Amino acid sequence: MSDTGRVTLDWSNEALAAGLECYSTAQFFDAHEHWESVWLTLQGPEKSFLQSLVQVTAAFHHFEAGNLTGTVSLLRRALKRLSQCPAVFEGIEVAPLCADIENWLEALERVPTARLPAYPKIRPVDARLE
Repeated sequence: MSDTGRVTLDWSNEALAAGLECYSTAQFFDAHEHWESVWLTLQGPEKSFLQSLVQVTAAFHHFEAGNLTGTVSLLRRALKRLSQCPAVFEGIEVAPLCADIENWLEALERVPTARLPAYPKIRPVDARLE
């Protein structure tokens, strides 16, 4: 943490990295738990941003439990928060994540039985280089 109180999220360390790994393997509840432990320590825009990612993980946990109403509600709230962020924020590519969430919302709201897109990817900026 800097003297201004601002925290930079480091996606290669501890709970954030573990959450990314869990999310990428569709272990949404575990990803939620890892990220929430960090979210509780944050303030400001970083807290709101990480809350949006926690909401995404919770949405897909609800989806897998068959709770479409909860899924849509959480994805909408996450998208509202994410739409206030720049295209890349705290090392995560926000713009493609928003587009993925919008695709999910459209699919769920139009025809819940339609083929759904792949889960949205949460991409650290460095992942583009792999």
